[in-house]
Amino acid sequence: MANIQERKSKDGKISYRVQVRLSGHLPQSATFDRKTDAKRWVSETEAAMREGRYFKTNESRKHTLADMCERYTRDILPSKSTSLQRGQRQQLAWWKSRIGYCTLGDVTPALIAEQRDYLAKYGSKQSSGEDEVRLPTPATVVRYLAALSAAFSQAVNEWGWIETSPMSKVKKPREPNGRIRFLSDDERKRLLEACQNSACPYLYPVVLVAISTGARYGEILGLKWSHIEFERSRAVLFGTKNGENRAISLSPQVMIELRQLHQSRIPDTEFVFASERVPSKPIELRAPWHKALLEANINEFRFHDLRHTAASYLAMAGATSVELSEILGHKTLAMVKRYAHLSETHTRLVVDKMNQKLFPQNPED
Repeated sequence: MANIQERKSKDGKISYRVQVRLSGHLPQSATFDRKTDAKRWVSETEAAMREGRYFKTNESRKHTLADMCERYTRDILPSKSTSLQRGQRQQLAWWKSRIGYCTLGDVTPALIAEQRDYLAKYGSKQSSGEDEVRLPTPATVVRYLAALSAAFSQAVNEWGWIETSPMSKVKKPREPNGRIRFLSDDERKRLLEACQNSACPYLYPVVLVAISTGARYGEILGLKWSHIEFERSRAVLFGTKNGENRAISLSPQVMIELRQLHQSRIPDTEFVFASERVPSKPIELRAPWHKALLEANINEFRFHDLRHTAASYLAMAGATSVELSEILGHKTLAMVKRYAHLSETHTRLVVDKMNQKLFPQNPED
């Protein structure tokens, strides 16, 4: 609804004060010398507000989505964890390639939703010839939306380029329940044996660390000798996925392996699992890892499933959700709820113990 008021100054000059009120939007106002200009502004503003592309600040017309993605990548991403930097840099580059030419004032929820659906249907890479393109999962699409949302938040809260983020009206695809695949006792024995027999001297200790701590692949390979506290049998993980540092306890078997590696390490290398070709970088373990899986006859298993294995073992040993969250480095308990069914026996014992205390059975009754 619009309201146009005619105003007359002391010198007799007439102007028109306009205010637009639309449900779900902040009131917008402007002043014009001519009534026709006021009416045209009302029509354009109401249409833009209904379509979700109205922003009060003129900055939204000066900057494109490409400008926003580039500034976020340059100024904000370097302060994030290494894994988040890698992912969001790629995700923002995709958004830039798709709608980077649009000014921020023209980026509507409908436009973003259209690109979201395109991503889910065709993936982030175009196929060449008969090459099959692996379509992203709903979780991957959510991460692409999250990266764009983070950039918009900066543009709103700190840069003043737009007033509100269009991401608030974009629906995220529903993610399925998290996949849980963990090693059985027999599989664990076979895998560790295959890793011990591997030509790569790092594979066995890396897998040991993963199973015994639940640390991520990138966190383990990013370990430096300065992060290892031999006297306390622990290591400190820096720049983790959630942006916080985390200490992990190292088992006696892991410490034996690390001490042996420390004695035979490449001189002047900072990484615990350094590449022989490029000592200044961590080693790449994909090839020896997949070979070990084949030799151990283990199917449908990823390295990240070692993290699930550690979490599952902890849950079955009676670890609480809070303890799991702290060990695995999750900021919320939502991610560890997937392991709740594995601790049912422990939970049942706790409930039975409480009931026995509250309602003791009298054998004489």
